[in-house]
Amino acid sequence: MPSTGFNPENLKGHVPDEVIAQIPSVAAITNALRLAHFLAQCAHESGGFKVVYENLNYSADGLKATFPKYFPEPLNESYARNPAKIGARVYADRMGNGDEASGDGYTFRGRGYIQLTGKSNYANFGKAVNEDTVASPDLVATRYPLASAGFFFDSDNIWTVCDGGSTDAVITAVTKKVNGGTNGLAERTQLFKEYYALLS
Repeated sequence: MPSTGFNPENLKGHVPDEVIAQIPSVAAITNALRLAHFLAQCAHESGGFKVVYENLNYSADGLKATFPKYFPEPLNESYARNPAKIGARVYADRMGNGDEASGDGYTFRGRGYIQLTGKSNYANFGKAVNEDTVASPDLVATRYPLASAGFFFDSDNIWTVCDGGSTDAVITAVTKKVNGGTNGLAERTQLFKEYYALLS
């Protein structure tokens, strides 16, 4: 069994103080192993705990490359550099969002350290923290960036993958659950090892 006697304060200087302060809000973090996996993924996904809003400010070429299904030419030109219009289109009619005209796709764009996305996810997360995050979606970015990431780990049952250990294979498995692939695996692995050594 992984050690449960861990002290998040050991991460000072390696993880921002405001992140350390939020760790108790994630109830499923019961040992050093889970915390190291979780923070490594959050740190990578948020550019070192700096990014809490999804950046949808794409150029016409960026739209064509990233979302070819939604922005065939010449449509990509009319949406370029308009994050509100881009979000409304890309996330329309899914994850509980209304159609493109509703603007839900932009309103409920990714927020938090692991981007919580979609109206239904915001509603479910709001119930978990007893806040109306549908009426006030920015709370996910400002008050709950770590708790929303914990909610994602809960919802996708990622904690049990974390419990598999500290091997590269487990880090890869956690990364696939978070990212859908292995993008940034080298950095995620390095961060996990750094955090786990500090906590163990």
